[in-house]
Amino acid sequence: MELLIGNGDTRLYTYTYPNSGKESILMLHGGPGVPDGLAPVAEYLSKHYQVITFHQRGTLNSPCYSDDYSISSYISDIDAIATHFELEAFHLFGHSWGGLYAQLYAEQSIFRLLSLFLCSPASGTGKQWLEMGLEVAKYNKKKSTSQEWFSMLKNATLGFLGSDKGYENFFTQFCLNCNKGYQVENPVPVLVNHIYARPINRSNLALLFYHKLEQYAPSELKITVTYGDDDIFGESTTYVKERLPSAAFHTIADTSHFPWLQNKAEFFSILNKHYGIL
Repeated sequence: MELLIGNGDTRLYTYTYPNSGKESILMLHGGPGVPDGLAPVAEYLSKHYQVITFHQRGTLNSPCYSDDYSISSYISDIDAIATHFELEAFHLFGHSWGGLYAQLYAEQSIFRLLSLFLCSPASGTGKQWLEMGLEVAKYNKKKSTSQEWFSMLKNATLGFLGSDKGYENFFTQFCLNCNKGYQVENPVPVLVNHIYARPINRSNLALLFYHKLEQYAPSELKITVTYGDDDIFGESTTYVKERLPSAAFHTIADTSHFPWLQNKAEFFSILNKHYGIL
């Protein structure tokens, strides 16, 4: 079921997998500003839950007319969707940037959450976001040929200067790097031809100047965190572990940044355990 949910100046393109009488899982794709391919996970979970996915503000079919990419606006988008579906409480699933997005929401509105599942979540805001970015660059340099790495640097610069095509080329190579050495059907699982520089750049700026997320240990909230043993993040993942001491952390073998493509058996086993799927 497709619909547009309004939140001030923004229209959030939302796709729902209805499942009457079941709890709801709201899914947050990676990026920011990159339409992520979470459909295989959403379709799997929809057999047991109502699943709600949406294009984040400024991404693909969700126009943001005021160019407001503040963290408070991102958080209000989740509230707008929850209000539309009359959800008093719900589960959050976040991948990559979406995993940090989920933590940002939890900091403000943890009382609305039934659980958190963070798949390769980004490490933090401010200096932590910058440190993580350097780790991602190091990962891509290791995975790229000299020519590919030079092209990534060039395209990242063009994207920073406002080129949609620059970011399209950058994220295409990023996905190829993440899937090198893995047998996956589609090594570029994001919609790279619908990547726009403005939401990426403005969201990155908002994250750089956002306050540091503090530790919280809500023992009553079930939290699962997964990383691949060849993930794009390095030592900065320690920040997530320190912030969420009550979470269950899993390292998935033979996996980079897209575990549902690279090691389906182990990833979905962890997913089943978290959501109580037999």
